[in-house]
Amino acid sequence: MANLNRLLNKKKKLNKKYKQLIEEAYNLRQTDHALSDFSEYKATKVLHKINKLKFVVGDTALQAN
Repeated sequence: MANLNRLLNKKKKLNKKYKQLIEEAYNLRQTDHALSDFSEYKATKVLHKINKLKFVVGDTALQAN
């Protein structure tokens, strides 16, 4: 059970980081395309980690919390 809670906390942190990176990319889109692209790239990497955790933990465990 402790591992499940740890994985769920990690997934929540990754979701928060993903949203921050996407917002940063959106805000930079008009001023600096290179930084915007880099932020989107990092967001994609974080999303890949989130999807891996979804496979292990599943979305149903997140809805229970």
